Amino acid sequence: MNTAIVRFIIGHVLRIEGVLLLLPIITAVIYQEPQGFEYVTVSLICIFLGTLLSIKKPKNTVFYLKEGCVSTALSWVVLSVFGCIPFILTGEIPSFFDAFFETVSGFTTTGSSILTNVEALSHTSLIWRSFSHWIGGMGVLVFLLAIIPLTGGSNINLMRAESPGPSVGKLVPKIKSSAQILYLIYVGMTGIQIILLLATGMPLFHTLCMTFGSAGTGGFGILNSSAASYTAIQQWIIAVFMMLFGINFNFYYFILHKQPKKSLQIEEVRWYIGIILASILIIFSQIYHSVGNVERAARQSFFQVSSIITTTGFSTVDFNQWSSLAKMILVTLMFCGACAGSTGGGLKVSRIVILLKSIHKEIRSYMHPKCVKKIKVDGEVLDHDVLRATNVFLVTYFLIFVASLFIVCLDDKDLITSFTAVAATMNNIGPGLEKVGPAANFSEFSNLSKMVLSFDMLAGRLELFPMIMLFHPILWRDTIIAKIRHHSKAA
Repeated sequence: MNTAIVRFIIGHVLRIEGVLLLLPIITAVIYQEPQGFEYVTVSLICIFLGTLLSIKKPKNTVFYLKEGCVSTALSWVVLSVFGCIPFILTGEIPSFFDAFFETVSGFTTTGSSILTNVEALSHTSLIWRSFSHWIGGMGVLVFLLAIIPLTGGSNINLMRAESPGPSVGKLVPKIKSSAQILYLIYVGMTGIQIILLLATGMPLFHTLCMTFGSAGTGGFGILNSSAASYTAIQQWIIAVFMMLFGINFNFYYFILHKQPKKSLQIEEVRWYIGIILASILIIFSQIYHSVGNVERAARQSFFQVSSIITTTGFSTVDFNQWSSLAKMILVTLMFCGACAGSTGGGLKVSRIVILLKSIHKEIRSYMHPKCVKKIKVDGEVLDHDVLRATNVFLVTYFLIFVASLFIVCLDDKDLITSFTAVAATMNNIGPGLEKVGPAANFSEFSNLSKMVLSFDMLAGRLELFPMIMLFHPILWRDTIIAKIRHHSKAA
């Protein structure tokens, strides 16, 4: 393994994190909060260590998928470790396990929290907590590809390791240009939401935090009531943008390049919209009589469906009190997730579509054994490698899910709480049901469970395999052997 390029990438990630910490530092200056000193300290440490690791450029800058996965996984772990230090130093989240869980939840755009009173945090920590959603939404390594000149076609391995979905392609021939286009769309949509929320009279600080959460499909609120205290129009705007950020960004690329027909041909987007509409209608029919107002029932239905399917996690109502059918719809949406190539989590709609088409193909083969039928998505025959990867992903997903559930159940909480806690973290959603519902939090779990759930958040955000590779003994054995051989030849 090319460990030099892994070191080089982690160094750049640390430097980027050090620069990104300027936002909470500026916030501390504006609100005259003493917590800014701790953020300045961590920022300087990140920049120093990052420079130390990346000052020497590797001779060999070509890396394969293995290096891409390891670089991605280690970068996100390092990002989370250093990102949680300010919470510990300020004393606002004194426990490392709690601070790490909260930070991982932020960067992975999960939104699960251990805080019992979020309003007790300083503006400085609140903005960093919400900003971590925006950083993790598109991905720190995609940002790295957009600004750092890494040569060679192997750069797509970084994007593949970090980007959500069964397959990752280039929008344009150059990876750097593709990354820049993705971030331009991301920043542009973020800016539009900020302008719209400010136009409704929402304070700037609230606007930034809620927009960071919507854009990154994260879900960290800055009020104990999450999004329930905002006006109806503000809730509609947030709900609409959560849904928009859950759409495959290729859709927006085609629209910007005046190819609306091509954008509408994306099958995953059509399924995504269809699932949302069907879910809203079912939930609306379940809650209308208790709410007693058409607009409010429609808003609550749309907001929660948009929040859960995009794995954002904001809430305007305690849906834990809804009917069993309505809650079952939301739990199903937890696993479904948003589109591939978006900022949302979950299994992804594209994988659900592939799975359903595979089942249909298998049934047809039973009925007509001699019939040769290919699985098509967007009018093109699906590559066998994508089918194999989808099947392997689903099997791996459920194995990790079950293993995590076994460990979390050691805390002896009710099954619904334990099950939805794993589902909410692994699918990067935020709230679950019962003791981890929208009106509760994850503070009651043991440190062991918090670390398992933190792993689930990272694994879910990074499509499982980059995190799994870190624990594979063969990877480190081969790396150590290669190092020994290199030093032997040098001697």
